[in-house]
Amino acid sequence: MFVDKAKIYLKGGDGGDGLVAFRREKYVAEGGPAGGDGGNGGDIIFRVDEGLRTLMDFKYQKHFKAARGEKGKPKNQHGANAEDLILRVPPGTTVTDSDTGEVIVDLVQHGQEAVIARGGRGGRGNVRFATPSNPAPYIAENGEEGQERYVELELKVMADVGLVGFPSVGKSTLLSVVSAAKPKTGAYHFTTITPNLGVVSVGDDRSFVMADLPGLIEGAHEGVGLGHEFLRHVERTRVILHVIDMAATEGRDPVQDYRQINRELELYNAKLAERPQIIVANKMDIPDAEANLERFREELAQDGEVPEIIPISAATRQGVQDMIYKAADLLDTIPVAPAVEEVGELEERKVYRLEKTDELEDFVIKRDNEVYVVEGAALERLMKRTQLQSYDAFVRLSRILRKSGVEQALREQGAEDGDTIRIGEYEFEFVEKD
Repeated sequence: MFVDKAKIYLKGGDGGDGLVAFRREKYVAEGGPAGGDGGNGGDIIFRVDEGLRTLMDFKYQKHFKAARGEKGKPKNQHGANAEDLILRVPPGTTVTDSDTGEVIVDLVQHGQEAVIARGGRGGRGNVRFATPSNPAPYIAENGEEGQERYVELELKVMADVGLVGFPSVGKSTLLSVVSAAKPKTGAYHFTTITPNLGVVSVGDDRSFVMADLPGLIEGAHEGVGLGHEFLRHVERTRVILHVIDMAATEGRDPVQDYRQINRELELYNAKLAERPQIIVANKMDIPDAEANLERFREELAQDGEVPEIIPISAATRQGVQDMIYKAADLLDTIPVAPAVEEVGELEERKVYRLEKTDELEDFVIKRDNEVYVVEGAALERLMKRTQLQSYDAFVRLSRILRKSGVEQALREQGAEDGDTIRIGEYEFEFVEKD
């Protein structure tokens, strides 16, 4: 089964919690803090494997979660970092954030890796919080939560040459003739419903990968006839072989076929109109093909077009070797690296910007009825890391909120003594100090 799209859920591993511990040794009356840091959670990494051809591995398993970091240990021993979770994907896989639509990465080369969901940092143990004024702190941090996201995987077949054209023009037959690939062929439309790949040997120590792409029809750029499912694979090809039934065995006009397919390509992606293209006039062994080819050349010339046209017959192999040489020569002039998808600009957000500190950066304050809600990624991470059951930790949190300007910002927004403040999942009472 060929699977070229998948939506999956990823969660990086949570960091391990830091530990509150103290030295307990013989002859040491008052041992200092000795709680170690928690280990980092595992990342989820996508790695390109050229042995894969589909996204079949993600059809039945759609949830992936990396391991959590180990908790901190006594005697200032750090917890172990969790192992990363490696997911293998085929070349040509584009990874997109489902919520924002942002292209995260375009994976095209064997062995290429990208971290898609990062693991959380381990929490610090109490040895990290010792100060001259508080040499024995009962403060440790919870591990940071791993990154959580839904992503969409889209596979665009990686091939040097792509065969495009209307259904039943002979694309599958041509691929079976020039390579060892055995695509399904038949005397009916849409025999090919998934891309087929084959390696073409030129005969002079050169070779290239050819893709037989499913047939296109009018309206394909709008998704008609599964158009989008087919057209996405054309984007990866470096050269387009536009196969035309020059004998008009289906009763269509070769000139109209040529113009319609090019129009569908351009409407789907304007850059495809600039892609190098060779016209392959197929079925030249059938009567009337020569006359149609002559008319085809004349009508294109009247429009100022003088494209390269190679007459062939996939059935008798007439002209096929010439076509292979032409394609190989053209490929030699084109860079191998495929175009990487452009990442769209993120939507601009208005934030309440205050002085940046080691703990907090930007945050916003809004009203939810009578509750003041303080939002900010760094602030919410701080809340989750803080072990609020510890008095020392709570005092430290209050000091950070005050020094970072959160308290002052709340006053400017109208917060008064006794008002409810919500930060993440936690609610507090605003208290004005004398």
